[in-house]
Amino acid sequence: MNPLRRAFLKNAGVVGTVAVAIATGLLKPGAAFAAAWNSLAFTAKDPAEAINNAGYGGAAESSDIMIKAPDIAENGAVVPVSATSNIPGTTSMAFFVEKNPTPMIASFEFSNGAEPYIATRVKMAKTSVVRVTVKAGGKNYTNSREVKVTIGGCGG
Repeated sequence: MNPLRRAFLKNAGVVGTVAVAIATGLLKPGAAFAAAWNSLAFTAKDPAEAINNAGYGGAAESSDIMIKAPDIAENGAVVPVSATSNIPGTTSMAFFVEKNPTPMIASFEFSNGAEPYIATRVKMAKTSVVRVTVKAGGKNYTNSREVKVTIGGCGG
């Protein structure tokens, strides 16, 4: 049998099965690919309000949250930031950039013993504190680091 024909028939069968599942209501595409979005936290303009709306209010400072970010970012449009939580029982982590128009950048959930490590790129409007908050064992923890953003990469 021609391998191209075999691949075509296999893929056609998968597409047909998914189409039937959607048509009968067994599969809801929006529910399968989108998690709940906390619009209050992501649209808040004040950092403290965003942190409270995200459920991380009253977080205690912890050096067990390791943040890796450049001291000086030459391009605020793509600032690499990573964070690791060494706090046992970490279930979620959120990133905030305090001087951004909308301070909450991202929120992540961990389950089934997943390693609490996130690496991403954030957009920063100007020099600001990058804050990472963590939920672990029913308590909230935070750590922060300042990242200087140069104007046009010229150190201005």
